[in-house]
Amino acid sequence: MDRFTETEGKMAHDPLSYAPSFAEETEGKMEQDPLMYSPRSAARATATGIPVVGDEGVAVLPGPLIVGAGPAGLACAARLTMGSVPYALLERDVCVASMWHRRTYRRLCLHLPKRYCELPLMPFPRSYPTYPTRKQFLAYIDEYMRNFGIRPFFRQEVIAAEHDGEYWCVRTKDSITGPINGGGEESIVSSTREYRSKWLIVATGENAEPVVPEIEGMHSFKGQLMHSSHYRSGEAFQGKKVLVVGCGNSGMEVSLDLANHNVHTSMVVRDSGHVLPREIMGLSTFTLSVWLLMFLHVQIVDRILLLLAWFVLGNTARLGIPRPSRGPMELKQVCGKTPVLDVGTIAKIKSGDIKVFPAIQSFQEHGVEFIDGRIESFDVVILATGYKSNVPFWLKENEFFSQKDGFPRRRNEWKGKNGLYAVGFSRRGLLGVSMDATKIADDIVQSYNNI
Repeated sequence: MDRFTETEGKMAHDPLSYAPSFAEETEGKMEQDPLMYSPRSAARATATGIPVVGDEGVAVLPGPLIVGAGPAGLACAARLTMGSVPYALLERDVCVASMWHRRTYRRLCLHLPKRYCELPLMPFPRSYPTYPTRKQFLAYIDEYMRNFGIRPFFRQEVIAAEHDGEYWCVRTKDSITGPINGGGEESIVSSTREYRSKWLIVATGENAEPVVPEIEGMHSFKGQLMHSSHYRSGEAFQGKKVLVVGCGNSGMEVSLDLANHNVHTSMVVRDSGHVLPREIMGLSTFTLSVWLLMFLHVQIVDRILLLLAWFVLGNTARLGIPRPSRGPMELKQVCGKTPVLDVGTIAKIKSGDIKVFPAIQSFQEHGVEFIDGRIESFDVVILATGYKSNVPFWLKENEFFSQKDGFPRRRNEWKGKNGLYAVGFSRRGLLGVSMDATKIADDIVQSYNNI
């Protein structure tokens, strides 16, 4: 694991993954990477890749097809590799873990201790802190790819997938950009491919597409309006009045980062929610919860957690963040709603560095009207309104996956019919990803060997 230290600052020099710009320098830019492999060359270069038959032909795969090269897809690829099962891994972007590379703020750290966030078969380095940083996590992903020889087919956006009675038929759109006529402009060349496989692993995850709500008057707002997926740091907003809409983990941390950069920060709390300290008396709140749930009923655990949270954070309702009637662990089990783990935002609210407002009634040209009648002017509004699954847009199946939210219809379900699998949809973070990937790979290895 000594290579981790070297990898953190040298991700650019790895021809298996991506250029350095994705990590720090040119976030948000879609640039063509000369080191990026095409689907054909990637297939030839890796022992587990699948050759494509003909540039525009149909590839019949002997092994499973994985859609999505985030942590979930990589975890499945690693487990299949160890089971000696060939696979093809498709990714619509030009890098792996694109959510972490291109949609996260720079101060992001893992919210849970690293031992709960490891991918299968490879722990984090001992030198890493309890809560690894964004940069450290990306270095870990980079090393994970090296260790298991994972090389996805990049720029392969799945546009349709359906079962024909024998195979999963998956059609993709391959987009390539390049200069034309020496004029510096770029043309986009798109071709379609079709893959057929007995097994389809959906690894596009819970956070495939940003959610942007429609709020009255938002199109007439003359300030800057953006989703939190485009936020990187508070440095760019110094001297401005910024409103963050949403009080989940992203909304709380974006607000904290802005306040730490001395930005005039306000936050919208649209609904009730549980906020717990990340640690209680030096012990991870998540670890404590897991331990207590082994011995006590969930409602008793919730009472203990809320009592400890009250001692550490105080009454959050007085700060404008009311708690739901159900406790945090019960709410997680019933609705899948994760409590917010506070890393300093509550203290900023108490000090007045972050103001809290109720839900938005409507936008105005230079500000916002809230449901309590107050009107405030803002230069920037950041929508920390979450993400959604994109499965209903391309998967022609409605028995296993719900067409309403793009999640498996039954909670924690990972296997459907006809070789269909879901990984990364359990709402249990990276821990759930590892558990699902292990089950899926074991199931496919057995089926593959039988065939």
